[in-house]
Amino acid sequence: MSQLPRKTAVITGITGQDGSYLAELLLEKGYEVHGLIRRSSSFNTERIDHIYEDPQTVGRRLKLHYVDLSDGVALVNLLREVQPDEVYNLAAQSHVRVSFEMPLYTGDVTGLGSLRLLEAIRASDVRTKVYQASSSEMFGATPPPQNEKTPFHPRSPYGCAKVFGYWATVNYREAYGMHAVNGILFNHESPRRGETFVTRKITRAVARIQAGLQDRLYLGNLEARRDWGYAPEYVEAMWRMLQTDTPDDYVVATGEAHTVREFCEVAFDAAGLDWSEYVRYDPSYDRPSEVDALIGDASKASEQLGWTPQAKFAELARIMVAADIEQLENQVAGVGVRVDR
Repeated sequence: MSQLPRKTAVITGITGQDGSYLAELLLEKGYEVHGLIRRSSSFNTERIDHIYEDPQTVGRRLKLHYVDLSDGVALVNLLREVQPDEVYNLAAQSHVRVSFEMPLYTGDVTGLGSLRLLEAIRASDVRTKVYQASSSEMFGATPPPQNEKTPFHPRSPYGCAKVFGYWATVNYREAYGMHAVNGILFNHESPRRGETFVTRKITRAVARIQAGLQDRLYLGNLEARRDWGYAPEYVEAMWRMLQTDTPDDYVVATGEAHTVREFCEVAFDAAGLDWSEYVRYDPSYDRPSEVDALIGDASKASEQLGWTPQAKFAELARIMVAADIEQLENQVAGVGVRVDR
């Protein structure tokens, strides 16, 4: 009995939090994975180092390519070469606060980058399924709960760029019959979250304060409410969206919301510390226009994809604190650190 042909996937942003977890998931499912990375003079692949395979490895299933979303020709060439069954567009300038300082760059990479990829897929005539990483930040000022029918009202250049990418994906689906879906993911965190994002900034500070290496943690708006989930579970939802026969758009969320203040309370408590003794407010971290509350309604994903979140708010915070404490202890001890949770 002959084996089914191996599926092939392309992941933009493979070195990010979501890209690394998705690569693991697809490799576990037997895929050949092609990851797009930006050329840099320094190594930026630490999140995927534990699954990296040397180019000389026979039968390797993880292959990395220097291709940027700013280069449409390179995208076309890669797609023609790889002929992927699935494409996951996770690449972006994804820091909301930074998008106010770099609005044009954010618009180009996060917004136009998604259009370049869609057009490259059309131009290369590759028959593939496409996942676009949309964001809860698209809802912005629209009151919660937010679902697939909620109007968008973005409150940042990042949110605006994501709205552009969302509608570009819908347009290519309708205009060219492309199997393209939008995953509207609410905040999802993990030990691999970038250190400048608020949850990781908090859990990393907890580890450093406990170790006596830091005295204070300065944050912006402590009353902002977010729907926080666990990133490894959210990439499973991405994959499920592309296994459907009919392309559609889905909200992925826990349906629960907590403030930044609450995250501080749980994270510091996990290390036996009182958050109020260490956290201070710094208005320089406030956004020019704030998003007060994002709470997702993922009923559609539950009903049609069979996806439901498992790790909830308090468990997520404890997972991240434990990982940052372990990582710091390893650094102090001079032990090699592997961020693979």
